[in-house]
Amino acid sequence: MAATTLLIEDAPDIRFAVCALFKRAGLHVIEAHDGRRGLRALFDARPDLVILDIGLPDIDGWHVLARVRDVSEVPVLVLTARGSETDKVRALRTGADDYLTKPFGNQELLARAEALLRRTSAHRRAPDERFDDGFLAIEHSSRTASVMGRGLELTPIEMRLLVALTRRPSTVFAPGQLLESAWGDSTGAGPERVKHAVLRLRRKISEAGGAGAAGAVETVRGFGYRYRRPEPRGAR
Repeated sequence: MAATTLLIEDAPDIRFAVCALFKRAGLHVIEAHDGRRGLRALFDARPDLVILDIGLPDIDGWHVLARVRDVSEVPVLVLTARGSETDKVRALRTGADDYLTKPFGNQELLARAEALLRRTSAHRRAPDERFDDGFLAIEHSSRTASVMGRGLELTPIEMRLLVALTRRPSTVFAPGQLLESAWGDSTGAGPERVKHAVLRLRRKISEAGGAGAAGAVETVRGFGYRYRRPEPRGAR
C-alpha cells in the first residue's frame, strides 16, 4: 500500500507540482489548502507524512505544526519561502522533522520526503523493548520515558533521539548518525537539529533528575554525543 502524504499548502501551482512529483514516485497525496482542512485531514486520513507551508491563509503554519505535535508523531516537513535562521530554528524547536525553503528542487524534496517515510517505516517495525539502567527507563512499546521514576514529557523527536543514544550507552554518535537514526535523514544536512534537540532533552532530564542529571547526555567536543548513566550522588 502506497504511503500517504498530507500536503497543506495554499498555493495551487505548488500543490499541483508536488502532487505530480509524488504520484510519479508512487506516493498517495491528500491536499489541503488551509490549516483547518489540513488538521481535519490529519485526523481523518492519518497520513504517513505531512508537508506543511507556514504562510497559510487562516490558521498559520506555526499553530498547525504545534497542533500536529500535540496529537501525532507523524513526520512533518516544513516547506516555506521563509528562509531565515530564526524561522528554521523555530520550526525545528516546535517539532518539525525537516525544513526546506522555496523555491526548491523537485528531487531534493522527494529525497527528503522518502527519508522521513523510511524512518517512519523502520519505527513501526521496531520490536517492543525496554531500557532501564536504574536512572533512565524507556518503554519502547508505549513510547514513554522516566528518570528515577519521574516521567519525562518528550516530543516524538526527543524520544527518538533518546532511544538512538541508549541503543549503545557510552558510544559516541556523530550528529550525522543521529540524524539518520532519529530523523531518518541520511544526507547529514542540518546538524543544528541535533544540537537543539539535545539541549531540550538535557533540560527535561535535569528537571526530572536534579543537579547533575543533564550530564547523562554528554557532548564530546569534535565528535558528537553519547548517553552515560550519571554516577549516584556521593559516588567516587
